[in-house]
Amino acid sequence: MEAVQAQVLTHYRSELVERIRAGGGMLSAGELTVKLAKEFGFCYGVERAIDLAYAAKKHFSEVSPHTPIYLLGEIIHNPEVNDQIRNMGIQIISPKPTDEDLSTLQSGDAVIIPAFGTEVGTRKKIEAKGCIIVDTTCGDVMSVWKRVRQYSKESVTSIIHGKAKHEETKATTSQARAYGSGHYLVVFTLAETDYVCDYILHGGDKEEFLEKFKGA
Repeated sequence: MEAVQAQVLTHYRSELVERIRAGGGMLSAGELTVKLAKEFGFCYGVERAIDLAYAAKKHFSEVSPHTPIYLLGEIIHNPEVNDQIRNMGIQIISPKPTDEDLSTLQSGDAVIIPAFGTEVGTRKKIEAKGCIIVDTTCGDVMSVWKRVRQYSKESVTSIIHGKAKHEETKATTSQARAYGSGHYLVVFTLAETDYVCDYILHGGDKEEFLEKFKGA
């Protein structure tokens, strides 16, 4: 793993960023001053996902060099990182593969699940194909999944903050329905959250509510 991390550093370490950090987070040149954000760079979950993708490539190159490696969508939402993954020979397919996409997968192929995770149904289909799954799902994401699965068992509606069509949100909502009887609602803004709270406390027009959150 140390060799993998060293390889990752050569791709994503920036001497300029290190120089700014060494200077207290600021770099000035004439009238221009650059300030580096206090929390700058990849979070632990993202670093882990990238490390695991590189490790998977290294492992299969050494053990089974002809094994195809696929990635569901983007490892993270960073074009440079995904280009680097693609340049390593990892094939990127849809985060929610169609039956046609799945038909290209063979038993023994490696499939990387990105940091966002994937929907329950998608994972089951990949497992049914006999693929080797490399799961890079962020630990914090999985903690949320554990909570919504518990809510599902207790017949409690999960209110989830996020973009309804984002991969991570879709993966989370699928966990809320993992037992077939769960309910969820996705809110994106504080205004939507206030609307939902007001509806819970005071009631309102049900049809208006359902139309407002259609698809969420």
